[in-house]
Amino acid sequence: MSTLDSTATPLLQQLRGANDELIQKILGRDEIRVESEGPRELVNGRRVLVTGAGGSIGSELCRQIARLEPSALLMLDRDESALHAIKLGMTGNATMDTPDLVLADLRDRARMANVFRDTQPEVVFHAAALKHVPLLERNPTEAWKTNVVGSLNVLQLAAMNNVQTLVNISTDKAANAENVLGLSKRLAERLTAAVAREKGLNYLSVRFGNVLGTRGSLLETFMAQIDAGGPITVTDAKVTRYFMTVQEAVRLVLEAGSQKAPGACMVLDMGEPMSIDSLAQQLISWSGKDIPIAYSGLRAGEKLFESLFDDSETPEASKHPSISTVSVPPVPVEIINNADPNREDLEMRAMLARLASYTL
Repeated sequence: MSTLDSTATPLLQQLRGANDELIQKILGRDEIRVESEGPRELVNGRRVLVTGAGGSIGSELCRQIARLEPSALLMLDRDESALHAIKLGMTGNATMDTPDLVLADLRDRARMANVFRDTQPEVVFHAAALKHVPLLERNPTEAWKTNVVGSLNVLQLAAMNNVQTLVNISTDKAANAENVLGLSKRLAERLTAAVAREKGLNYLSVRFGNVLGTRGSLLETFMAQIDAGGPITVTDAKVTRYFMTVQEAVRLVLEAGSQKAPGACMVLDMGEPMSIDSLAQQLISWSGKDIPIAYSGLRAGEKLFESLFDDSETPEASKHPSISTVSVPPVPVEIINNADPNREDLEMRAMLARLASYTL
């Protein structure tokens, strides 16, 4: 069956609605709550720019930031349909001619320079990224253009326009990076540290693992496969991953951004890693359907186990019990600017690996 079954079980419909009780059953723990006034103090009355605003993390950031009453919330994405969706979801109307929506590609430095000049943000949350591991393994140049060069554009232009706080959204794939996604995001962490150190600004990264229920996430894939009659595809019975909900991830991103940690990476506590095989079996059981599991083998760039910390990192406590801090070595901006982007895929992947592990 190649198309999705339109008669999803009530359970799966509840899962799609991110039912709190069911999500907590999947996580095996309560959601993390943040009681601090730090996030409000960070954004209240300030002009806030969110890149990648149409994505799963970016759109939840926009929703939570809006409740903290910034003086302006600027939502930037290169996908006009994504901007339409976030505007409609937040305001109930589809007005597309308002200054809070910014259609731009962070790869285009000249366009982004105009955006920063015209909008004058005071706080930036940089959530725009390419994120799918197998796809980026086949297209490493795209990861370079968006996750590395695009991030550097945002960092440098923010500094040039006196943005005092910038939060770069990273991933656990950046710890002990082995795939293109992880290597490109590790470079983004190191570039964040470089600009923070050079300019004396509170620019930091936040690192976390998989987020339940986001667009293109594992949970969404499994539910679609159950609706279609199966099989559920699991790469390996031993694979584990870290998970949290998008709401708690964004709460902690806002809390991390409210702390003073220039150049550091703030790592979110995601509890114990979860067995993907067990997750698949749970969903099958809850669905009430007889769905087989097919084991496909690890794909290029995938690990059996992810880690939140690089082997070279020593985590330290932060002001919040669910957030640790690690030091990130800066990478010279010049080596990014001087790198040759016109490389074949294998050469580009090798360059990413070399630059991500660059030592002074």
